[in-house]
Amino acid sequence: MSQGLPPSINVAQEDGSLLVRRTSDEPNVRALHGLMRSLLANMIAGVTDGFTKVLLISGVGYRAVKDGNSLRLSVGYSHPVDISAPEGVTFTVPTPTRIEISGISKESVGEIAAKIRAVRPPEPYLGKGIRYEKEVIRRKAGKAGKVGGK
Repeated sequence: MSQGLPPSINVAQEDGSLLVRRTSDEPNVRALHGLMRSLLANMIAGVTDGFTKVLLISGVGYRAVKDGNSLRLSVGYSHPVDISAPEGVTFTVPTPTRIEISGISKESVGEIAAKIRAVRPPEPYLGKGIRYEKEVIRRKAGKAGKVGGK
């Protein structure tokens, strides 16, 4: 299983679990050790449970519609924005303002979620846009009017 691994990292399967070992304690080797362990853990979690990201759309008239294997977003532009799902990723739209992205690859699920969010990121004054489910948008105060009329 050493295909594509750096020579300083060894991965072995023992007693039904994967063991990641490093050959030295140099800082860059330790960093690669942690990276490899994390990548393998994400691969196993993706195959067993899968990964899901949820996006929420807020704004008057903003909505999403699943169109076959793609997603059609109406988010205030003069035209709808179509985003096709990469291989291994599926879109689910339970309500027009909620998008669920799921797949086995954490990287591809996060990447497509970021692309969808980038179509209309949430803005700080009115809070309209596409945001992650547990993302908190810091709101700014609007323009203060003049007092006194002069």
